Amino acid sequence: MLISGSPSNDRDAASAALARVDALHTGLTQIVLEGGNLDGIAAEVARVLDVGVLFTSSDGRVRAQAIREDLQALLEEHHLVDPTGRIRVERVGNDGVPMGPGEVLGLRVAAGGTDLARLVCVRSTEKISSDDVHALERAAAVAALLLTREEAVTAVENKYQGDFLRDLFLRRAGDEQYVAEHADTFGWDLRRPVVVVAAEIDPPTGEDAAASRVQRRQWQERFSAAWRQVSRNLDTGIPTVDFSSEVVTLLPLAEGDDDPVPGHDVVRRAVTAVSGDKGGGRRPFSVGVSRVAHSLDELPDAYGQARRAVDVGRRVNGPASTTFFDQLGLHRLIALVPDHAELKSFTKDVLGPLSEQTTEAADLRETLQVLLDTNFNVAEAARLQFFHYNTMRYRVSKLERLLGPLSADQHLRLDVAVALRVLEITG
Repeated sequence: MLISGSPSNDRDAASAALARVDALHTGLTQIVLEGGNLDGIAAEVARVLDVGVLFTSSDGRVRAQAIREDLQALLEEHHLVDPTGRIRVERVGNDGVPMGPGEVLGLRVAAGGTDLARLVCVRSTEKISSDDVHALERAAAVAALLLTREEAVTAVENKYQGDFLRDLFLRRAGDEQYVAEHADTFGWDLRRPVVVVAAEIDPPTGEDAAASRVQRRQWQERFSAAWRQVSRNLDTGIPTVDFSSEVVTLLPLAEGDDDPVPGHDVVRRAVTAVSGDKGGGRRPFSVGVSRVAHSLDELPDAYGQARRAVDVGRRVNGPASTTFFDQLGLHRLIALVPDHAELKSFTKDVLGPLSEQTTEAADLRETLQVLLDTNFNVAEAARLQFFHYNTMRYRVSKLERLLGPLSADQHLRLDVAVALRVLEITG
């Protein structure tokens, strides 16, 4: 008679666990060979191990899942899901996170030393055993094989689609009927009004500034994949391509969109979904949005508008900004001037020493801007800058010695106001 915990029982349990791992590995390999996807792998792992399974991007964006509603709710209760649905993988390591009697565990899905995804496993009734972890590691290896194949195909598709869209922006893609039909082969719908969105990762700062070329490329690939996934979730017919240093997306207007800034709502939803709560290693990025393009012929101009919006918006509003071309105001006209040397010469001629990049000049420019905003109401400007009235009067006198009779000459005030805007763009 055998008692519980005897060597024979332990051997039987180990043999059963090993057989289960081998059966799972065989089943997963068959799924891949038959052209299956991550959803199929997730479903098979969930069935065999009786767990909830999610495959996410390396920063936590869900790519495939097989998880019951109660397990999903458990993740949310433990604050492991952000408001956009991103799994907070930075909080879920391979050591596991207790959730009552259960546990959530995360494993890297990697190939060649490169992170491809994360495998997140959830069980509510008991801890995830070492045998289960072994099975999950096998599943992660099979998923890495599938993802490597998918990424190779995606790279080729993006190159082909990117070349086509670039030709379209350069007006050399062919006649309108050919372009529309060719776009159909990609699954794109170009027969509707869209706004062109140009998104760029902001220049890294601090320790990140020393990141290698390989690391920066990985950031860009992850950024591009995020935009593609968000676009697909909004509408399967949305074109999204990676232009190496920027991601360009053509977002359609919502039906009945009567927003004062057309496309505002759909752009905000897309940007919010891509940025999430900025966890998981996501990079800050800036976005430029064009006017509405109602036809294919308007797309080249719209792309130019989006490019100007992201460039000017970042200069004026700083990083992580979303700028609509129609909201650029005077900056829009300044951005159209191609000769930056002439722009800098204009600011120097008008602002004189105030155009210099010194602390004193910057301080006086701030006071000057407040005075312009208040139509040279000295009392109001003093209140806004928390200065004594006499201090502000002294500053006004100093500004007029440097620039001329600002308080009396409205044309001079206009020149100065424009020069300050130019300085915001040219730096």
